[in-house]
Amino acid sequence: MLKMVNHQFKVLQSVLASVIEGGRGVSGTPFPNQPAKALKLYEFEGSPFCRRVREVITLLNLDVEIYPCPKGGQKYRQIVKAKGGKRQFPFLIDENTGDQLYESQQIIHHLFKHYGNTGKTPKKFSHYPKLPYVSTLATVANAARGVWINQQIVDRPAPVQLLELWSFEASPYTRLVREVLTELELPYILHNVSKERWQDMGPAALRVKPGKYIPLPNGKREKVVEVMGRDIQVPYLVDPNTGVKMFESAKIVEYLKTQYGK
Repeated sequence: MLKMVNHQFKVLQSVLASVIEGGRGVSGTPFPNQPAKALKLYEFEGSPFCRRVREVITLLNLDVEIYPCPKGGQKYRQIVKAKGGKRQFPFLIDENTGDQLYESQQIIHHLFKHYGNTGKTPKKFSHYPKLPYVSTLATVANAARGVWINQQIVDRPAPVQLLELWSFEASPYTRLVREVLTELELPYILHNVSKERWQDMGPAALRVKPGKYIPLPNGKREKVVEVMGRDIQVPYLVDPNTGVKMFESAKIVEYLKTQYGK
């Protein structure tokens, strides 16, 4: 009972973080320009600069390999230092273009240039303030989870296969899962499931449009329904290392902590 109350309190904090961000990281294109080779993003959930990039990735509805780099982490921070020369995040590797980029604004320009519909960065994403006041406030409201390594797993090797998470940036429930994945330094494939139109808005059981949920024909969500075998609901986790497939943030968090956090 206490564990569930604690989880719901974290959900409320996560909702507040999404409200502070002004709804960015909810909607995206139904027809993404997914690159042939997976983008690799080295970041950590609680970073305000990384959040900017993740919001754009949601807008473009891209699937990306995430390599969590929490403070104190030993696995992927070392790789970033070796490849780019410094431990700075976010760090994007795009094998499709041969680019390796650090600065969040430069990464955002790169994403729109190569995977946006027009090749240009929209004005609202072109000139972020140097200091991320809004995103920092969102991180504080969310109790700075997803920033530091879980010290119990510092020397634990990563799973053989990448976990897979269906999510979108502003989802309060999936944020809780991403935080734990960061703290446990678990790499995963992030499958974005952006809201494609107004009929998608709202939680799975309480969508704005009543009646049976029907995704946009030929959109990305229509394909995701085939994966989940039900109406769209996030978070959804698949762990190919154990064969586990599950919904519900509380259950996923408990599974991750039990399987990889002890």
